[in-house]
Amino acid sequence: MISNKFCIYHETSYTYAHPVQIFPHEIRLRPRDGSGLDVFSFDLTVEPDAEIRWLEDPFGNRVARILFADLADRLVIKAQSELVLNAEPWPVFDIAPHAQEWPFDYRKDTLQLTPFIEPVFKASKPILEARLQGVRSDAPLDTLTLLQDLNRQISQHFIYQVRDTEGTQTPTQTLVRGMGTCRDFAVLFAEYARTLGFAARLVSGYLIDPEAAFSEPDASTHAWSEVYLPNAGWIAFDPTHGRMGSYGLVALAVGRKMDNISPITGAIGGPSGEPVMTVKITYGTMAASTNDALALP
Repeated sequence: MISNKFCIYHETSYTYAHPVQIFPHEIRLRPRDGSGLDVFSFDLTVEPDAEIRWLEDPFGNRVARILFADLADRLVIKAQSELVLNAEPWPVFDIAPHAQEWPFDYRKDTLQLTPFIEPVFKASKPILEARLQGVRSDAPLDTLTLLQDLNRQISQHFIYQVRDTEGTQTPTQTLVRGMGTCRDFAVLFAEYARTLGFAARLVSGYLIDPEAAFSEPDASTHAWSEVYLPNAGWIAFDPTHGRMGSYGLVALAVGRKMDNISPITGAIGGPSGEPVMTVKITYGTMAASTNDALALP
């Protein structure tokens, strides 16, 4: 097992043309413990001064609710995490015998998983079912092989694009355009999985290289999917890269829809014009013999 200590620094700033009223914001930037990830330090600071209240949302995400008192022409959100990654690069999953071949029944877990089994984009269901006709078979299929093939197909047959604007394409739009962002591919994979009867959820976070000492200059947030398999739990599938498992993935938030996992949500009031937004994300390894984080900016 490879174990690495990392410090991740994430800064998001918004600059407005005029002072504005900043309505409450919700921040999902604290990494989630579990799935090969242990968090031992997290610090969140906000400018201008604000009240920070912590809560847990229905998906178990730790959410900071930020309350502002005064008008401001700039908003800066800084998060620094210290964590250990210990996920296996080639994981072996202990899947319950009855779920090792598809199709299978979730049995006692069905009620709790129903929200994740139900498709979100119902209008896209016909085209997804048509694309999956080749999967339908009288003979059972190996569950992990089926999911890996689906994951790999998206990675190999769709073009990745950088799109800074907010929002996500529908599965139909991604299929028709043949391209998308990591969040578009995560949504497409999740909807494909749900169409096949799997429980799937979306994840936002970071993709880092455990073998690298420092991040590349263009480090950014990432999105992928997870599928629940009995005994094995939630298994990560990254359709952008065709990878399975949590190796190198740092989850920040999980949810049924992309709206549930946005790292930062909120609104402003006043004639601000279009704000200038900048995002800076860096990470670096920490010495195994010390708890002192790297001096990241």
